[in-house]
Amino acid sequence: MNSPASKNLRPLRSAATRRAMADRQLPRWLREGAVAVDDGGRRGVVQFIGEWEDPATHRINPCAIFLRPEGGGVEWIVADHVTLTQG
Repeated sequence: MNSPASKNLRPLRSAATRRAMADRQLPRWLREGAVAVDDGGRRGVVQFIGEWEDPATHRINPCAIFLRPEGGGVEWIVADHVTLTQG
């Protein structure tokens, strides 16, 4: 991963992420490999779900969704899963 977002990654499947997933805070369909559409209409494949620190606020989101276009390209991060719909 060479995207700018990669610099803000934390270890995949942290304790906070596992807790959030175990508590079913994430919809069942939202898993790695799932296709999702963000609120801007971009369609992408979930690469992984993990911690991400917002560089502007330094707030850590334990369950940010990392997406990449289906045909490849630049990944983007969705901090709040409620803005995603199943694609």
